[in-house]
Amino acid sequence: MTNNPAAILEDLWWQGVNAVRGFSAVSTALSKSNIKAPDLIIAVGKAAGDMALGARSHFDSSIQTLIVTKYDHISEALAALDDCEIIESAHPVPDQNSLIGGARVLECVKNMTGDQSLLLLVSGGASALVEVLEEGRTLESLKALNQAFLAEGLSIGEINAERRKISRIKGGRLLDAFYGKSAHVIAISDVEGDSIDVIASGIGAYNGGDDRVQIEIAASNAVARQVIEGAAQSKKLNICLNEECLYGRADDIAISLFDKIKNGPAGLYIFGGEPTVELPENPGRGGRNQHLALLLADKIKTRDDLHILIAGTDGTDGPTDEAGAIIDGATVKDTAQVAKYLTAADAGTYLSERSALLTTGPTGTNVMDITLVLKA
Repeated sequence: MTNNPAAILEDLWWQGVNAVRGFSAVSTALSKSNIKAPDLIIAVGKAAGDMALGARSHFDSSIQTLIVTKYDHISEALAALDDCEIIESAHPVPDQNSLIGGARVLECVKNMTGDQSLLLLVSGGASALVEVLEEGRTLESLKALNQAFLAEGLSIGEINAERRKISRIKGGRLLDAFYGKSAHVIAISDVEGDSIDVIASGIGAYNGGDDRVQIEIAASNAVARQVIEGAAQSKKLNICLNEECLYGRADDIAISLFDKIKNGPAGLYIFGGEPTVELPENPGRGGRNQHLALLLADKIKTRDDLHILIAGTDGTDGPTDEAGAIIDGATVKDTAQVAKYLTAADAGTYLSERSALLTTGPTGTNVMDITLVLKA
C-alpha cells in the first residue's frame, strides 16, 4: 500500500472541501456576475459565515449583514465586524434561537424598500437553524417533528418536504415577502439534484413570475468530487469510480460499495451523497458516516489493501463533533461485537476506542458526504 494512505485520503478530501468552501464559492460566483453591491446581505446555514465573508470581500465595502448559523461556526474575523448581526442556533434539532433567527430574517426581508437590493446566501442546515412557524405550531412540536424525522431515517428531500408544510419562510415564502428592487440568491447544495426548492427546504426559492430574483447554485458535491479526481490524478492515482450514489439506507449502501470495490482494480474510488440511518429509541454516539464506516470496517476486516475515509463535508456527522472516520482492515476484529454497536447506533464509541474518528471542525461548506476508498 502507498505510504500513509490515511494521510493521502485526508489530503484529497480536504482539497475537495476547500474547492467548495463558502468564501471561494461565493466570491467566484460574484466575480462572474455583474451585480452591484447589495443594500443587505443575509446568509443562512452551516456555511453562512464563510459565504458572507466571501461576499463582503468581493464587494470590498461595508454592507449591513445578517448571519444565522450553527453554534461555534463563526470566525473571529466575522465576529469583530460592527455591521454584522450574528445569530447562532441549533442543528439538527432546532432551538429557540432558530425561531429568533427566522423572525429576524423575515423582518429584514419585509422591511426592504422598493429601491433596495438583497443578496441571499443559502447553505444546508438552514432548515433547522432558521424557522418561522405557521400559526398553532410551537417550538416543542417542531423539535419533536425533527427528532422523528431523524429517527425514521428519511432522506433530506423527504424531511424538507415536510418542513415546508409548517413554515412561513420555506418553499419560497421568504422571498414572497420581498418587495425590493432585486434579489440575488447564491446557494451551496447539500441535496440530491441540487434543486433550490429542496436546499434548506426552499428558503432561497422564489414563487414569483418576474425576473427580480436571480438564483444560482455555486457549489455542490459533484464539484468537490471532480476536484478530488483531478488532485488524485496529479498524484498518479488510478481513478476507478466517481459516483454520487450514497443515497438510501447505510446498511444497503455498505453492501453496494463493498461489491464495487472488493474485486475492482487498484486505485481511488470516489463516492458522494448522503445515507440515512434508522435510530433506536435511545441512540448512542455517532452519525450516518460513522455508522457506514463501521459497517464497511466489518466487511473489510483482515484485508490490508483497503483504506476508507467517510466524512461529512460540513465537518459534522449527526449530533457529534466528528466529521466521520478513516478505517482499514484492522479497525474491526470481532464481528459479533460490532453488531452490538450498530444496533445501538453507537458506532462513534466503537470507532473512538480504535482512534478511527476524523475530526475537522467547521469547514465553511456543506455539500453532503464524501467517501474515498484507496485500494492497493
